[in-house]
Amino acid sequence: MPSGSGEKQPKYRRIADALRAAVDSGQYRAGDRLPGENDLMETYGVARMTARQALGVLQTEGIAEARKGAGVFVRDFRPLRRHGVQRLAQQRWGSGRSIWSADLGDRSLEVDQVAVAQEGAPEQVAGVLGVEPGDPVCVRRRRFVLDGRPVLLSTSYLSAALVEGTAVTREDSGPVGTYARLAEIGAEPVRFREEIRSRMPDEDELSRLELTAGTPVILVCRTAFAADGRAVEVNEMVLDAASYVLEYDFDA
Repeated sequence: MPSGSGEKQPKYRRIADALRAAVDSGQYRAGDRLPGENDLMETYGVARMTARQALGVLQTEGIAEARKGAGVFVRDFRPLRRHGVQRLAQQRWGSGRSIWSADLGDRSLEVDQVAVAQEGAPEQVAGVLGVEPGDPVCVRRRRFVLDGRPVLLSTSYLSAALVEGTAVTREDSGPVGTYARLAEIGAEPVRFREEIRSRMPDEDELSRLELTAGTPVILVCRTAFAADGRAVEVNEMVLDAASYVLEYDFDA
């Protein structure tokens, strides 16, 4: 067991630290089963609840995942590195490449749920898009799945008057997606603003992202602006915090 300042930690934290170190050192690799509650109780002389809490810490951190009836295993999943600047460069989506291609490398990100509807603009979105609350907006809701695991929920809002009659109002918006369609009607984005915060998921997010209890989510709200300064899209994204690394690379 660790000594020194570590002794001030709760027992379950010290056990979690030891298990995490074993994963980092390669003692347990992706897909390996971690010691169960009974094993930890015997090894560390703790109660079942303490052993359960220790394993729960690793699950919350995204290091491990529970499999019903089988135990807790080292998560066989590489976090997705989200390149916040490069992915939105016009030369990427403007040349026929999805903005997601900046993040994926040789991996496949799929949309397994999509819904498009015309709804009344929520107050906070209306103010950004320059419409009145309740005015019609096109709402695109999607769930993204990486390596068979849901990692992102996306809800885009666009003025219904702006995109009326375009492929943006269909489930399949065509190659490259919304920004390419906006460019076709002279409303291509030339500037973006992203606001980032985190919180615990609500019940719907917990279910749709298939999150382990205690896993936080990252909220990214992106606004796309056209050359005339008007906002043409508000995209509210909910990311599984255990599945993402946010990277921002820019010149000084």
